[in-house]
Amino acid sequence: MTAAQDLGSTLEGPFTARRHPAIQVRFLRAAFSFPAMLSVCFCLLMLLTVRGRFNDPDMWWHLKVGEIIWHSHSIPRTDQFSYTTNEHPWLPHEWLSQLAMYAAYRMGGYTGLWCWLFGLAALLLVSVYWLCSLYSGNSKLSMLGGLVAWFFGTVGLAVRPLILGHLLLVAELLVLHLARSRGRAWMWALPPLFALWVNCHGSYALGIIVLGIDVICSFIGLRAGRLFCVRREPQERRALCIVFLLCLAALMINPVGPKLLSYPLNTLTQQTESLAHISEWQPTDIANPRGAGFFALAGAFALIFLLRPVQLELESLLLLLVGFAMALQHVRLLFAFGILAAPILCRLLADAWDGYDPDHDNRTANALLIAASIVVMIYAFPSRSNLERQVQDHSPAAAVEFLRQTGIPGPMLNEYEWGGYLIWALPKQKVFIDGRGDVFDWTGVFGEYGRWATLQEDPEILLSKYRIHFCLLRAASPMARVLPYLPGWQNVYTDSQAVVFARK
Repeated sequence: MTAAQDLGSTLEGPFTARRHPAIQVRFLRAAFSFPAMLSVCFCLLMLLTVRGRFNDPDMWWHLKVGEIIWHSHSIPRTDQFSYTTNEHPWLPHEWLSQLAMYAAYRMGGYTGLWCWLFGLAALLLVSVYWLCSLYSGNSKLSMLGGLVAWFFGTVGLAVRPLILGHLLLVAELLVLHLARSRGRAWMWALPPLFALWVNCHGSYALGIIVLGIDVICSFIGLRAGRLFCVRREPQERRALCIVFLLCLAALMINPVGPKLLSYPLNTLTQQTESLAHISEWQPTDIANPRGAGFFALAGAFALIFLLRPVQLELESLLLLLVGFAMALQHVRLLFAFGILAAPILCRLLADAWDGYDPDHDNRTANALLIAASIVVMIYAFPSRSNLERQVQDHSPAAAVEFLRQTGIPGPMLNEYEWGGYLIWALPKQKVFIDGRGDVFDWTGVFGEYGRWATLQEDPEILLSKYRIHFCLLRAASPMARVLPYLPGWQNVYTDSQAVVFARK
């Protein structure tokens, strides 16, 4: 008798008196299966990854926007946080994600907000694993796909709307696969998915590209060596085209209308200063570990196709090319590339490892691993004091308390990365700049600040133009060494992180 049969017979006893004992046993066998055990291990991996990531500088202004929407029941249409933009028109295009973030904070404070991050991140990674299992038919090999998605996802795992947008990308890929393999009725889930997506994150534009590739390939019949594409039945093509049009119409279900739909294009064409200087928008560099992994994976795809007797669908090739092109241009898009590449990689390597056989599963060992993973997760779960310490370690919390107590009047000039925290922690003091690169790029403030912070022009030009009264800077910043030598400025506060200079 195998270990699985032994566990099954052991579990069968307590349920023999019940009405449906076989259902109970099947449920427990599935709960302690290899895929279930691996899913729990992925949750543990994600918890260990994000437990120290409660420090994203953009988290704070996202949270503040959510608070405004929660209390005012309206979406702000102009900049309310900075004095330098003169209330320039601005739209929080991720308003629904920001509202969800604030709801999590309102229910559980820092712990609730971190649980929001962990819950979405774990769900995303487990969903990618199951997507890879469906694509490849090999639940064991799909572990590799989950690790690929995790590795590239670490570039953007933070309390930001980005993670919700990429979770919806995984949902779209799941729906498209189920529509092809289990029946086209699944595709009717896409319009409501896009109606939700457009209000959560700008990555819906990538979702439209993915769906458009699926529509185009449905009309193509191709066989060129090991590259192929199967032309679908007329009824299926017609239904897919209707769904595509309904998805485009669903994008209009937002509180702004067509203007919201132009934002992704505006980001790439009208926000040149922020894209050129913000690190996550820089091209992928092979010297970076993720960049090296990116180019290595691209090479691995080429070698697999050349050396192994595998066939590649045209749709998969197009998705890989789109993901590769995006990630090559911008580091932050490595996250999306990992999601697109993982299931295709698993499909190409599906026969490289024996598939999962439920009849030979060692459920006792799986149960022990599940229990051990849960124990580690409980032990590693960050406490509130741990989260508060992360905030203090990465934000000018002590300097903000000094400003709050002394009441130094503005206008203030602050570090770019600290603007979001100041919006949240010092709401009565408007900031000079913050992580919303769009509105500061449109108004020219981003360029002015960049020249000032990098000493490309006389510091007095910007200080005089905006009549700056005090500066909150990093203690190690170049300007922190320059200001003491400018006439009329004095150091009024210093700690290991921050320094405050005020006019005499």
